Amino acid sequence: MEGEAGSGPDDREPEAAPALRASDAERERTVARLRVAGGEGRLTLDELAQRVEAAYGARTDAQLAELVADLPAAPGTAAPPADEPRHEWLVSIIGGADRRGRWRVAPRITSVELIGGADLDFTEGAILESPDVEITAWTLIGGPDIRVPDGVEVELSGFALIGGHDVKRDAGPTHAGAPRIRVRAYTLLGGADIKGPRKPRRRRRPPEPDPPAPPGS
Repeated sequence: MEGEAGSGPDDREPEAAPALRASDAERERTVARLRVAGGEGRLTLDELAQRVEAAYGARTDAQLAELVADLPAAPGTAAPPADEPRHEWLVSIIGGADRRGRWRVAPRITSVELIGGADLDFTEGAILESPDVEITAWTLIGGPDIRVPDGVEVELSGFALIGGHDVKRDAGPTHAGAPRIRVRAYTLLGGADIKGPRKPRRRRRPPEPDPPAPPGS
């Protein structure tokens, strides 16, 4: 009938083009861009580790683009790097120099404690100046406790006279472009402990009220 819209093949909406598969080179470029963003302070260590892992597992260009959608299109105009990376010293006699929460991590950290040890928590908003961090800890009695997010490569070496160093985390395999923390710990009595993120505490259910007493009791 005249005046009615036709429903022939020309009226069908075109099918969406299939998503393009990502190549290894595109994944590597995305990881390099994420590492630059981490060094600029745009991503915390936890965010950087998660996005690097997601980049290596991405199957399409769209998935890679989503990982950098909130980052500048090109590396920022950061100040040129100094000849030597920033070196932070943590020194205490009794106790430890702790770092937790949102803190800016120097590429090189040296911790010196007589009694105690530094507690370094990288899981609660730590921002790296470099994706590669080197920590050297000297402790007479005690040792450093270092907590790192999943997806971060950790290398632990050093010497413990009485005690030992222990890695108490199961982060699974890491990728070549993942952030890396190298720990060299030297202790006489004690050792270094490497731990994963804290597990969320389970909320206790409030006790149920006692049933009302029967009448006449």
